[in-house]
Amino acid sequence: MTFLFQKAESQKSIQQLEMKRHTIIYSLICIFVIVCFHKSTAQHTNVVNNKTQIKIKAPKLKTSLGIFSDSVNITVDKAKAILATSLKVTDEKNTALTITYYQLLYKQNVTTENEETGKISPVQKFTSEIFRSTPLPPGWVNRIREDLTAGEELYFFDIIAKDEQGHIFYAPNLKIITQ
Repeated sequence: MTFLFQKAESQKSIQQLEMKRHTIIYSLICIFVIVCFHKSTAQHTNVVNNKTQIKIKAPKLKTSLGIFSDSVNITVDKAKAILATSLKVTDEKNTALTITYYQLLYKQNVTTENEETGKISPVQKFTSEIFRSTPLPPGWVNRIREDLTAGEELYFFDIIAKDEQGHIFYAPNLKIITQ
């Protein structure tokens, strides 16, 4: 009986040591995050260039994929057809700007199974990537074409375009909703 009591006592002390170890690791992680955040938010002094900056009026821009622009509802087949086309940004004079950066978010409808109850329920899966050239890479086009169904979204956002003079502009977002 004494042996069992001693064994239980030693297991309890082992558990206490494990708790202390986890607390120390958690504290070190918190300190690391705080130090990193502090360094990233520290003020940096910028050297001011003596060149005079000329303010230009940003042109009214339009973002399009194929023949579609702004937020549109289109069929799945049309969405699959335009995926491999180039994303375009044009001004009011229909002059094309060079796209230097954009992000794509693919909001996909999928199902998941609750491991405890076995019940299947619909959920949304978000896949996003940063791109620096257009059209989309073939791997992305093929994957989206295979999986795309009605009610899903393709959202092109944070689109940055450059005109012929090198001026950089944010272009409007483009949302494609399949039906």
